[in-house]
Amino acid sequence: METSISTLTIAEDLSSDYPVTEQQLQFFETNGFIKLKHVLTEPTIRYLNEIISSEVRRLNTQHLAMEERDTYGKAFLQIMNIWTQSEPVKKIVFSKKLAGIAAALLRTEGVRLYHDQALYKEPGGGHTPWHADQYYWPLATDHTVTVWIPLQATPLEMGPLEFSAGSQHLPTGRNKKISDESQAILDSSLKEHGYPHIIEAFDIGEVSYHLGWLFHRAGANHTDKMRSVMTVIYMDKNMRLKTPENENQMADWETWCPGAEVGEIVDTRLNPVL
Repeated sequence: METSISTLTIAEDLSSDYPVTEQQLQFFETNGFIKLKHVLTEPTIRYLNEIISSEVRRLNTQHLAMEERDTYGKAFLQIMNIWTQSEPVKKIVFSKKLAGIAAALLRTEGVRLYHDQALYKEPGGGHTPWHADQYYWPLATDHTVTVWIPLQATPLEMGPLEFSAGSQHLPTGRNKKISDESQAILDSSLKEHGYPHIIEAFDIGEVSYHLGWLFHRAGANHTDKMRSVMTVIYMDKNMRLKTPENENQMADWETWCPGAEVGEIVDTRLNPVL
């Protein structure tokens, strides 16, 4: 693909260091998430948007009209493990800067890739219900974290990611997949327990990281523009596979950790140390 942006400059940005302070680490451990400004430069974000959006258009299989979809389908277009089909996307997903921040936040020596996913909320796209990602993952510990990378400035009306601060400690709702049911149950429970609901816009180059058990959601996209987001899910490099507890975890084992064995480190061709 032709681009006017220097790929050398992009590569340098994706591989450079981003120091995380002790104060930031403590904030993350308390709240289960953190937003970090100026992680990536504006030219890098423009490049990511160009490359990833091209792949989303190529790989998208969702062609139903919005009114014909269920709540999950209205929430976003979802394309996963794009790195396996695109060398430019692989270089993005394998970013040492982004993985280094993940390792620092988890206070671990290194992280493995679980998988990537693009989450594109179309103009008029619906809300994303409250949920915790780790419901879907057959992973033995909570040493997991996701980076959420908006590929444009994301004001409130576009549906940025929202967080329930500290809710990684809430046991309620951990058996609920993304659905209207999860929204109703968790909206009530999170309010009852008094977890602060954090809703903020994202600037260009600002990203967030959140733990696997942190409850989060996103509002509808009320603009006429696509809300383009790339995510990468990381796990402790010593993460072990657990016996799946639901059909979603069984499917994830087969899809994202092929060949991994229960009780062993998830060291497969799709889960390299980054």
